[in-house]
Amino acid sequence: MPDNALLQCHKLSKFFAVKSGFLGKKRLLKAVDAASFVLDKGECLGLVGESGCGKSTLGRMICGLLAPSQGSVSLLGRELPLANAQSWAAGRLQMIFQDPFSSLNPRMTVAASVAEPLAARGVGRNERLLAADAMLAMVGLEGVGKRYPHEFSGGQRQRIAVARALMTRPDVIVCDEPVSALDASVQAQILNLLCDMQEQFSPAYLFISHDLNVVGFMCQRIMVMYLGRLLEEGPRDELFAHAAHPYTQALLSASLESREIDEKAVLQGELPSPLHPPKGCVFHPRCPKAEKICTQEVPAWQTLGPHWRVRCHFAQS
Repeated sequence: MPDNALLQCHKLSKFFAVKSGFLGKKRLLKAVDAASFVLDKGECLGLVGESGCGKSTLGRMICGLLAPSQGSVSLLGRELPLANAQSWAAGRLQMIFQDPFSSLNPRMTVAASVAEPLAARGVGRNERLLAADAMLAMVGLEGVGKRYPHEFSGGQRQRIAVARALMTRPDVIVCDEPVSALDASVQAQILNLLCDMQEQFSPAYLFISHDLNVVGFMCQRIMVMYLGRLLEEGPRDELFAHAAHPYTQALLSASLESREIDEKAVLQGELPSPLHPPKGCVFHPRCPKAEKICTQEVPAWQTLGPHWRVRCHFAQS
């Protein structure tokens, strides 16, 4: 593991047995297929892709909320167990969910919700509520601890979720579409808050989003996922200026306002069913560069530069 590496995923996969068809025959749905990458200390690593490509499943495996079907997740070289309040990793990985309302208990005051991670560690009630009030003040919500989630706006509830994630001073926070349910003006506030909290507490972020504009603002390095597979990974500036994979090029043309739209890069067709993924390169049915080899062979990783790699037979053509 590299010296600055904090978290490492090695061939991480998640398969689900799903009934399909009139007879209810069981098929294997590969939600995540052999994902390998490293998250460095203090960095913000982006993960982008269309809805249903496996981003959230990957994030939940990293946090121990889902057991991998294959592969492993390691923190500082030590394999992570499933989420458990008694494990050595308890509190070292946290998650901020997409919908702040459903992730907060409506029957608990916000101070009690924010303090809950400390309760799992055996911290006394008064001490943890005082700590929760202090953390709420840090995210701009001073003196609101006795109120309930329904009394807050969506942006305020997401601030509460950020406060809760920071309570245990985690090494890693998985941000799963944390601003997609918010208005544009509120999105900017939450993104700035996440940047401020990273400066203050130094967690590493895995930032999951379908919006490349948001990921470009937050992240120094970006991974691109399609149908459960990572297809490209590289530094933000290089990726935005010279994306090597046709899928990354299509996402950029669709998402970045400042980029001229290349008609050849516009996505055609629909996302294939993960129950029947294409053979060879999973992107070939929608790819303008696809040739016969793409339908037969899974492309291997090619290194294009420092920390920049891609899985495409014609990445440099």
